[in-house]
Amino acid sequence: MSAYPYQPQSGSNTPSMSTLIDPFLYQTLLGVVQRDVVIQTTQGNLRGNVVNVLPDHVALRVGGSMFFVRIQQIVWVMPG
Repeated sequence: MSAYPYQPQSGSNTPSMSTLIDPFLYQTLLGVVQRDVVIQTTQGNLRGNVVNVLPDHVALRVGGSMFFVRIQQIVWVMPG
């Protein structure tokens, strides 16, 4: 598996996408759905309520705004 998201298949001109999923972080996030958390991202902290978790991102309600944070950008999560 490569760090590059688009890799042509050998013998094929069709591009494919692969992404790395951290199963432990994904399971942790599933355990805090509908709870308040603090999420440290590579860009800073977000404090809000986890609305939904998918393998590639988490939906977080912060005040009246929704944030969709890529799981690959999450450094740590703390219930809060």
